[in-house]
This record gives sequence, structure tokens and C-alpha cells, in this order.
Amino acid sequence: MQRQRFPEVQPLEATVQRRVRRQVGLSEVLNRVPVQPVKRGRVPFVRIDLDSAAELAEFDTLEALAVQATLITGAVFSGVLEGVEWQVTADLLVRNADGSYTPIMVSNHRVARPNPHRTMLALATTRLGMGHALEVHAAPRHHTIDGYRLTLALMGLEAAGCAPSTNLGGVIGQDREWAYLIDVSRYAPATIRALLKPPSTGPRRVKECASCRFWSHCEPELRAADDISLFLSGDRADIYREQGINTTQALIDASLGDISHIAQAWRAEIPVLRRVARTAAPRFDVEIDVDVEAYLDLGAYLWGTFDGEEYRPFVIWSGLGEAAEGENFAKFWTWLRSRRDKAHQEGQTFGVFCYASNGENHWMLSTARRFYGKVKGVPSEEEVRDFISSDRWNDMFAVARSQLVGPGGLGLKQLAPAAGFHWEEEDFAGEDSLHAFLIAATTPDAEAEAARAQLLSYNGDDCRATAAIRHWLRQGALSAPVLGS
Repeated sequence: MQRQRFPEVQPLEATVQRRVRRQVGLSEVLNRVPVQPVKRGRVPFVRIDLDSAAELAEFDTLEALAVQATLITGAVFSGVLEGVEWQVTADLLVRNADGSYTPIMVSNHRVARPNPHRTMLALATTRLGMGHALEVHAAPRHHTIDGYRLTLALMGLEAAGCAPSTNLGGVIGQDREWAYLIDVSRYAPATIRALLKPPSTGPRRVKECASCRFWSHCEPELRAADDISLFLSGDRADIYREQGINTTQALIDASLGDISHIAQAWRAEIPVLRRVARTAAPRFDVEIDVDVEAYLDLGAYLWGTFDGEEYRPFVIWSGLGEAAEGENFAKFWTWLRSRRDKAHQEGQTFGVFCYASNGENHWMLSTARRFYGKVKGVPSEEEVRDFISSDRWNDMFAVARSQLVGPGGLGLKQLAPAAGFHWEEEDFAGEDSLHAFLIAATTPDAEAEAARAQLLSYNGDDCRATAAIRHWLRQGALSAPVLGS
């Protein structure tokens, strides 16, 4: 709808970067997919690569289906559902023994995680069209957009008489080695509802607005209406809309306790409030701040550390998923352990801090699982679990959340400025770091060096920002008003 209203608005840089990363991922997968079988069997193996942007792409898709190609890439389907037109590109179609086709989409999402207690079916990417599905120990992670695309692809195959009776579709995610199979029928009702949902009569802020090119057109309308979604995005405001409260001012005037006070702070552009009279934070004689950078689900390439004086990065720019990644982590872990041992020898307490530990925990455990016993110096998963469950490992986000409330959230980028800290790379965020790593790892020297310097600056400042928040909380965070005062 917005594309029709504002055709002149160009995609944002972040959107262009996502498209580049998707194309890189798609190219990597297509290079892995068989061109012809290693040993030609009784049934001819035929791969047809289509140009999905071609004017006759849909006709070419039907032709490829008609000749019973084993693999078809770039297939295009379209249709009309109750007057609503739709179109989808299927990254891969894989012919089954009964003549039907399984659609497979390439995604930059993490679509499954290893899980020793769960199993699901998967096809090896390098054996698509040549092998059978295998049972692998993994648990799916569902992403609605991937399900929508697979549902539409199955609708197109159904119209062409080539849909599988199993309703299975596949997604190749950040783990490019497997196409994980899922029952697409679970997504069909949501896909139909999304297609047939009447156009919105007006804007409403949701999470995706932060990366939407049309936000500059929607925001003035929302501000003029004082729409409550500016303060509570998505469905967070539904409970208040049901009470007839549709504006932020109405929420303030309703005097509903904390939520009204927080809305008042948001209106006054106060970034953070204290839940307690005086804040505090854990304290150790020797303190290390840690921040990890990873590229999608391929691996962690940078473990940044800050000891209050020196920023020390442990970094690689290639070799993710290979021994180099394990060796880099081993250097980080050995250094961290040596700092701990030295502190204990000198009778000092020792603590390590991060901000929102999910990422660091995941990559420490994942790296240990993949490289322990294979790369010297990599700790066992048991050793890592012992560390992250100890009082030596401290999540400053959890510490802050227990004492503060942020009208706009308590992310590192929201809270650190309130503590007086500012990044050298002011407009650099998670999306930018992904694109910067792609440049750092794949481009000529000068361009790569600039991207590497940018990533090190960003990571170093994330470490320093965590330290700044800790010190600010120890001082009582007195610049933040008390909630309700």
C-alpha cells in the first residue's frame, strides 16, 4: 500500500545491505547444490537455473516443471486469491520420486538448532535431488516470513499439479549444509489471513517501523494524532485501546500507576527512571568487560575485552566455522583465565561483565561444543557452563532492569548515553556490523581495513559502554528521576 502511495521513496541503506547479504547467502547455497550427480543413475539428472526477474519467468517455471527437471532454481509463481494478487519466487524446487516438487527457500534466519533430544527431517544441500531426507537431531525455529513464502510456493505448485502430498517445504538457513523440512500447512491459515487482511485505514507503529523507508511519512501522522503506538508499539497498547485509550496523553491522564508515569517520562523525553532510591552494581577488584561479534550463525569472529584501561580484541576475519575460529576463542579464553588466576594469586576478587548475556552465552557454548578436543585451548562445554553460572559472570542488562525502567527500552544504546557514554561510531548498529564484516572479509585491502577498524571501534565502545553503566549504577544513577516522583 505504501509503495503505491509513495513510489518515489527509495529503499533504506539497511534494506539494501540485507538484500546484498541475502544474495551472498543464496549464491553460496546455489554453488553447493549439485549441477549433476557424481554417479549418473538410471533417471537423468537435470538442473535448470531460471532468471526470476525475466518477463516470462512464470512461463519458464512451468516449462521446467513440464520437462521434469530434477532441480529448478529461481522459480516464479503467481495467483489470485479472492481478488488479491500474489507472487512468490521459490529459490529451489526439488523433484520427488513421485513427480511432485518440494519448495525450498534460502533464508538468513537461524531455522534450526542442534538438539540431542529432538529430531526433524532434513536434506543435505550438496545432495539435493540425489538423496533422501535424513533424520537429524535438531529443533526448528519458526520464522513467519519463511512460512509465508513456502505456503505461496505450495499454492503455485498445487495449481501446476506438482505439489507434494506431504505439504513439506524446506528452509536453508544460516547453516547452509542442510535444508530443514517443515510442515508448511501450519503457516497456511496465517498466510491466507495476511493476504486477505483489509488495508489499514491509518498508520500504527510496530517494531519494523525502525527499518522502514516510509517511516518519515507515517511518523508525522502518528504524532499529529498523538497515537499511543508511538509510546507502546505493536500490540502492547491493545489492552489500553480496549479501554478507549488511544493516545499517549489519555494514558497519562488515566492515572493507571507506573504505566502512566512512564508515559509521562516518555513525553518529557526522559530516557530512564529509577525503580529504587539508590542503585548499585556488583564490584570486584579486577573487572573485565566482554562483547562478542558474530556473523549470522556462521561463527563468532571477535571477542572484545576491556579491563578498565586497555581494549584488547581477539579477532579473525576469515575461517568462521573452521579451526581458526576455535583457535581465536582459545586465545580469548586462555587470556581471560590467566587474568582470573593472576587476580586469585594476588588475593583479589575477579568478575567479568557483559550486556545482555544471551549472545555471549550462546557463542561460548557453541564454540566449546564444536571445537573442544579438536583445537588446543578450547574449554569443554562443562567448563563454560560452570563459568556462566558462577558469580564471576555478570549480565549488566539484568542488573539494570532490576533497578531501572526505560520509556524507550533499556538496550545498551539507550542506557549508556544516560550514563554519559557515547560511541565514536554514533550511527553504527547491529545491521551495520553484519554488512561491515562482509566487507571486512571479502573486499580489497583498503576497503577491508576501513571496515575492520570500524568494527573494532564499535566493539570496543560496546565494552566501554558496559563499564560506564556499571560505574554509573554504583554512583546511584542520580541523574535518573525516581519512577512516580
